[in-house]
Amino acid sequence: MTSLHIIINPYSGKRAMLRQRYYLFRLLRKRKEKFQYYVTAYANHATEIARDIVEKGGRRLLILGGDGTLSESINGIMSARISDTERAEVQVGIMPRGTGNDFGRFWHLNRNHRQALAHFFAGTPHPIDIGCISFHRNGEEHRRYFINSLGFGVDPLTCLYADRLKPYIGSHHVNYLFGLLRALYRQQPIPMTLSVDGRQLLDSKLYTMSIGNGPYSGGGIRQNPTADPRDGVLNGMFIVKPTFKKILQALPNLFDGRLTDIDFVHSLKGKEISIQTDRHLMIEADGILQHFIGSCTVSCIHHAIQFVAPADMTPYDATNKNGLS
Repeated sequence: MTSLHIIINPYSGKRAMLRQRYYLFRLLRKRKEKFQYYVTAYANHATEIARDIVEKGGRRLLILGGDGTLSESINGIMSARISDTERAEVQVGIMPRGTGNDFGRFWHLNRNHRQALAHFFAGTPHPIDIGCISFHRNGEEHRRYFINSLGFGVDPLTCLYADRLKPYIGSHHVNYLFGLLRALYRQQPIPMTLSVDGRQLLDSKLYTMSIGNGPYSGGGIRQNPTADPRDGVLNGMFIVKPTFKKILQALPNLFDGRLTDIDFVHSLKGKEISIQTDRHLMIEADGILQHFIGSCTVSCIHHAIQFVAPADMTPYDATNKNGLS
């Protein structure tokens, strides 16, 4: 059996992490699995670790951490100097440990570490898509990959404000709520032209936009309820310039999958999304903030890697209006 490589973020859900690590190691020894583990020490360390693993031939990775650790690892895999065929053989699984765990939520994975590990070791590799945003900074092209979601406008502001609250109230879902409320008040519309697969959808001011490879973001908000990371397209929703009254009307729909039913919330779906603007943009890719000035392109890389989950699992249930725990 191919050796398993484990990337551990010791600060993600840190109160229980040590105990859960020991449980995992005992389980691996019981299963007589060959494994190596790596502990992250700084921002983007998981990217460096994952890149090094796959460039040296590693093809099975288990991530112990939240959406940020998973996203960093995906960026390492996608930026590695290997062929697309080799990359498509890479299998990734997660033991969710963060606050949001939005990508795991799609696959019915929560912070029950025993259940998550059972799903991983008994699971089947599912080919999944990866999103990519390309932009220029200081005259050089940059790429950032995302496995779950990409946000403009309100989304990155929410992440920024929620992160600032962590020293005071810890890492909780309430961070997102307070961060969201402040972001809704502070966000100013940005002039831009928005096109999807060559068709122009907007030439106006954009208030907020979420592009989803998966349906959940912000700790369970279903901004893109029909997004599926296996179907070869990205789903999105955007709002142009709402009134405060309309914002209040939309709040009850955030978690039940009916946000896009509101008349001022517009949907999009496609393989490539082009944004033309000369303004400063702050984005969040899987909750990780990026800054640049000018235009960008968002694309879907179909079946880029494999994600390990139970073979008989139905990830998305349209009848589940409250989302997954």
